[in-house]
Amino acid sequence: MVKAKNLLFLLLGLGISVSAWAYPVRYAEQWYKLYHTHFYQNPENLKENLYYLEHALSSDFANPLHAIGGPLDDRIAWEKYRNLFYMHVNLEIIKLYRTMARKYDREHAYFFNAPWKEENLESLEIAEYLYKAAKTYWPAAVEYADKAGVRPFLFLENLEAWEDEQYRIQTGTLDYDAIIDMDLAHLEEIRNDFLAMGPDTY
Repeated sequence: MVKAKNLLFLLLGLGISVSAWAYPVRYAEQWYKLYHTHFYQNPENLKENLYYLEHALSSDFANPLHAIGGPLDDRIAWEKYRNLFYMHVNLEIIKLYRTMARKYDREHAYFFNAPWKEENLESLEIAEYLYKAAKTYWPAAVEYADKAGVRPFLFLENLEAWEDEQYRIQTGTLDYDAIIDMDLAHLEEIRNDFLAMGPDTY
């Protein structure tokens, strides 16, 4: 850390702009590239990734020459790429919210958790909020999957994973609406188990 500070002061003393090392993040692809999987999936890291993906959804696209997966020189392919991008980013946001929710959810309501019944019920409320937040991104993912599927014979090479997601949504083999409904139903069962606990449970 000391060496880094010394280098910073040396560069400033020489009149070299430190901001020259940085570059502005303004395009959807740039925000998406900041999104990454952390070794530790703690809430702070998950929120950081949500921040990047939300900006990816609300930012302009870079030039088609800088598209993820390689340059695009065809207007129709460019349109499909943008729809696949929006679909994929919405899916990744859903996954992040579900990962966050599972940190507050409970697999079981064990009898020995009875002394912390209220704390567990509060935790389940947070999980429920996060599951429902995840669900709000599903309609957009379906909408963009449908738009990307208008020309099914146009396949974007190097984006096979996105193409696969789009196919799974359109064929119904990927349905986060149903998946999150199951998450919420399980959560409700656990909540009822905690609510049923009395002072003599433990």
